[in-house]
Amino acid sequence: MSDNFRARDIALKAQKKILSRMSSKGVAKVFVDDRMGSLLDNVYRLCKTYTQNKKEAEKIVKNIIKIVTKIGLLARNEQFSQDELAIASDFQNKFHKAAKTVISFFEVDFSYDQKFLTQLLTECKNLLKQIVQSHLTDKSLGRIDLVFSFFSNPAFLDNVFKKNSEYNEIMTKIIVDMHSALEQGEL
Repeated sequence: MSDNFRARDIALKAQKKILSRMSSKGVAKVFVDDRMGSLLDNVYRLCKTYTQNKKEAEKIVKNIIKIVTKIGLLARNEQFSQDELAIASDFQNKFHKAAKTVISFFEVDFSYDQKFLTQLLTECKNLLKQIVQSHLTDKSLGRIDLVFSFFSNPAFLDNVFKKNSEYNEIMTKIIVDMHSALEQGEL
């Protein structure tokens, strides 16, 4: 009779459970540095301004924090298979491309291509879900869908990237934060 008890597995389950019980601000203080905190604060402001709904904006940013934190926890505990790590590399490259695309579309007049960005974000979402599907609950996978659905919504993108839009000031701050995060290899 084999004994399947592994302290590491129990510890990982406990960490995931604790994370699910912590407030997002508590989690953020532990796992998010000042630069990423600034980026998330500005993303919250953008979401709140667009939706005119504080709770919805908070939910989106909380979901981002929960997703990133859980993935970081899984990575630190070496839970991903070689196949998942290969997909993660593809995701990282694709997400990096999406971040640079957002910056380019904002900074370069007449470069915005909604269909291209929507497709890129959909590909990022699908890759991310492939990586974590065997590690996270359906609820967490739903969080990924919610976040990517919001940011790849064509109406949202069209409004944000419209020349002289009401979102220019917030987007300028987000772009500065994104440049900084890209330079530091955090995005």
